[in-house]
Amino acid sequence: MPTVLRSGPYRFFFYAGDRNEPVHVHVERDQSEAKFWLEPVRLEHSHGFGRGEINDIQLLVVENQQLLIESWHEFFGD
Repeated sequence: MPTVLRSGPYRFFFYAGDRNEPVHVHVERDQSEAKFWLEPVRLEHSHGFGRGEINDIQLLVVENQQLLIESWHEFFGD
């Protein structure tokens, strides 16, 4: 589970078993987690985050989209 970005209280990471899914990132804070598709950026699911916080996280994903996509391809060797 490599961490590819930290921003404030959020950790952005991949699960090694996600190779066969479309490019995405998981985000966690404490016991809350969300998953965002990256091409295009959109929320796939969320548990524990409120709507306002999801909007803030989505902005971080958009701002770091290129880095996250490059990190995905580097990690999975695509």
